[in-house]
Amino acid sequence: MPRLPLRPLLRIPVGALALAAMLATPVHANKLMDAMKDQLAGSGIGNSLPAIGASTAGNAAGVIQYCVKNNYLNAANANGIKDKLLGMVTGQKPQQTGYANGAKGLLMGSDGQSLNLKGLSGKLKEKACDYVLKNASSLF
Repeated sequence: MPRLPLRPLLRIPVGALALAAMLATPVHANKLMDAMKDQLAGSGIGNSLPAIGASTAGNAAGVIQYCVKNNYLNAANANGIKDKLLGMVTGQKPQQTGYANGAKGLLMGSDGQSLNLKGLSGKLKEKACDYVLKNASSLF
């Protein structure tokens, strides 16, 4: 009987397998953020996420609005945090500009870094939205 050459039936890139394994197993918050940063670095976007601080609270509120509008965050969970952030910055012109940029998907960090969420894939965009929500809630 002639031997048939062994060929893989399905070729899956190693990166896709690693990503699937990462998403399929429970990961602590710090490990998840490290994995997200690695994914961002691999996509050419950069290897760190912008820091969220009091000076960018308006921007964080805008990003949360962007994420809710595009169904990356649950409105019931996110709008309360967004409203508290807006209460902290009402009347501050730089914060209003930050909110407008955030509502367009541009995350601006207190460390001077920025990230345009529109350039991310759906899963990474969802994780970036979670990052903003989690870190923004620590501001109050």
